[in-house]
Amino acid sequence: MPLFTIEKIAEAANTTVKRVRRDVASGALPSVRRNNRYFISEDDLAKWTPAVSENAAPSAQRAKDAVNWVDVSAEMESTDARRDPGLRADVNFIDLFSGAGGLSCGLVMAGLNPVAAVENMEQAVLTYNRNFGGNIKPCDIRDERVRAELAESVRGKHIHLIAGGFPCQGFSIAGHRIAGDERNSLYLEMLKIVTEIKPDFVLMENVEGLRSMLGGAVERRIIGDYKKIGYEINVTLLNSADYGVPQIRKRVIFIGNRLGLDNLHPMPVLPPDKYKTVEDGIARFAGIPENKAINHIFSKHNAEMTKRLAELPEGQSLYGNYSDAWKKVYWDQPSVTVKENHGGVNVHPKFPRVMTPRELAALQSFPDDFIFEGSKKWQLVQIGNAVPPLLGKAVGLAVIKAVNGVRESEIIRRH
Repeated sequence: MPLFTIEKIAEAANTTVKRVRRDVASGALPSVRRNNRYFISEDDLAKWTPAVSENAAPSAQRAKDAVNWVDVSAEMESTDARRDPGLRADVNFIDLFSGAGGLSCGLVMAGLNPVAAVENMEQAVLTYNRNFGGNIKPCDIRDERVRAELAESVRGKHIHLIAGGFPCQGFSIAGHRIAGDERNSLYLEMLKIVTEIKPDFVLMENVEGLRSMLGGAVERRIIGDYKKIGYEINVTLLNSADYGVPQIRKRVIFIGNRLGLDNLHPMPVLPPDKYKTVEDGIARFAGIPENKAINHIFSKHNAEMTKRLAELPEGQSLYGNYSDAWKKVYWDQPSVTVKENHGGVNVHPKFPRVMTPRELAALQSFPDDFIFEGSKKWQLVQIGNAVPPLLGKAVGLAVIKAVNGVRESEIIRRH
């Protein structure tokens, strides 16, 4: 497996050596030391969210995006088709890389109909089937037979949308090019499926750092690849907290269609001073005893660890060299990003313990009756990897508006 220097990563990610070194020092970017130099593996690099340079801050980059904004605030309040199927629209979708179903949950809330999903993690498939009444099986999207079976399963159905948060391991820093390595081809597999099924719309979700990968070349490649098969793409950065998620979680959202329609992104629903807080998200679980049936599973801390967690100030990490691991989140602010690290990110601000899977799921905006399968370890992996359902709902509502058509006066264009 290739190893990359800090200097090489800084150049390709369009950031400074200083900022990469800061992430290496904090542990946010794992590294190995050889002959007094630090090297980073391709696998660790693929999981890293690069710090963009001061000249390409996400907010500044977002301000330059060509976006068609549409107001979904009324529908966010009034529509939950997951609870009231009578609110379903005649809009069908397929979820690739579905995980436990965070994006699917949000799209169903918005009123879309799930007709197929693809996921390879056994525990996530069990969760998906439990919550969506499906019968999908763990499968590898790189298998040609899987793709053929997917296409056959939806033959004769109008597929309005294919959605997926492809892993960014589909791209490589090696040689400033997109890797052709078969193990890193998941992005291309989604492209093949879209080419075969030809949905009206595509929706792609990814980490914030994708925008600066290889100096923006990855984002341009995605837009170009879809243009070649007939899809015009609009892309911008959305913050989950803008849509009622009690967590700061920024995601790049690509929306495209092949019908010549407008690609619509949902306008923020909440201003920053109205963001939902950790208290809003999890206060209802305070004092509730452990209940494995609802994923409310406590971590066992020894006496010394319990004391340290009790004395840890809000906003501080238990370990000084980790910027956002074992951090006690603020009770009266949105949570830091929930990640796949077995619960180590979020220390409860009111109790001397890390949060339970149920509490972390609530910070992701999962409904309380959305139950995760597998051991606690795998529940936490599924939760940390998920798209927040309320973010998915907002995007889904925008897609429905695009499918059904909106008046020109309802669109705020920024080009």
